[in-house]
Amino acid sequence: MKRRAFLVAASILPLFVAPKTFAKKKAAPPKKAKKPAAGKSGPKPSTPPQTTANNSVLKAAHPGSSATRLPPVKAPTLPAQWQTFAVTTTVRLSPSQDRQRVWLPLPLNQDTLYQRNLGCAWQGNFEQGRLRRLPDGELEAFYCEWSPNVAPQLEITATLATADRQFDVSRRSLPPERDDILNRALQSTRQIPNADGAYALALKIVGRIVDPVAQARALFDWIVEHAGYDASLPACGNGDVRQQLETQRFGGRSADINGLFVALCRAIGIPARRVFGQRIAPSLTTDCLGIQADATHAAHCRAEFYIPGYSWIPANPSDVCRAIALESLSAENSKRMALRRILFGVWEMNWMAYNTSEEVSLPDGPALPFFTFPYLERAEGNLDGRNPEGFEYRMESRRIASG
Repeated sequence: MKRRAFLVAASILPLFVAPKTFAKKKAAPPKKAKKPAAGKSGPKPSTPPQTTANNSVLKAAHPGSSATRLPPVKAPTLPAQWQTFAVTTTVRLSPSQDRQRVWLPLPLNQDTLYQRNLGCAWQGNFEQGRLRRLPDGELEAFYCEWSPNVAPQLEITATLATADRQFDVSRRSLPPERDDILNRALQSTRQIPNADGAYALALKIVGRIVDPVAQARALFDWIVEHAGYDASLPACGNGDVRQQLETQRFGGRSADINGLFVALCRAIGIPARRVFGQRIAPSLTTDCLGIQADATHAAHCRAEFYIPGYSWIPANPSDVCRAIALESLSAENSKRMALRRILFGVWEMNWMAYNTSEEVSLPDGPALPFFTFPYLERAEGNLDGRNPEGFEYRMESRRIASG
């Protein structure tokens, strides 16, 4: 991908500012007030959103905002430039007196405008090994199992194509998303609350802004200024936004910071979700946003939010916070300002997406807050890929071609 693509994004994205106050309409003749029907009360005060889309931007968009008056639906334009990667994960484990089982997340099983799954191949000395689709339907994993006293070995290669993803303000009326997916992207979860503290904070940030794209932009900017990136935490962090809201200490790693963005969007009725994945190539934007040697410790969570007509819009406040922390970028630094513009609406696809699943339950296994790392089940104790002792694995990414 050439750098000018990011410069184009940087010139477009500043358009998303709080809209000016709408012009006043001509005063209409006063209407006679209707008496409320017996047994019914007048209008109720606004309350935090519930777990449906009834009070979201999907059904209650402000007149004149980007979510109303949509033209007829058009077919999306496919990206012209794709690059293909082969990502190989190698697992080597010590023998155990009991059976050992490994789960590995795989790239999205449904093709998108930014990623295509081209299949995977595997080999090893496992007794059982196969693809498994977990209950929510959109999460695919590779599962394998070894007999006792065997030194487990596994090599699996996923092949995929990616295209840089950029929000185009001129592209409206894209096909709508399924209702069940949007409703799920509005719900509160154990880690992502959408009411109480999240609701109050989101309202404070957006103020009188009514356009949902501008609201999301305001949330993004606030997080960049108030959330700190902590490189000492395990990869992706713990993703617990409730803890951030309770302590009023905002930040962490990617699942924490981008999770905060998702929670605040949901709180004011904008569908949003975390997308869990893996960096697989160097970055053309800045070094700290890509892999350096291999991809073993490069798990990374991103975010996206949904606006009718525009579909899913990418966002990544965590990477702005990461660059600020790792490169010591001051508030006046030009790179900091550029990243702040670029990473609202752009995903540089030196990264592959795994899934958007929260609170994942492995069959006959434990429940995980999210599924981003290889996971080992054994009698001595379960481990995920962030445990260097006892769970040896390596991920290598190789670029095959572009077209």
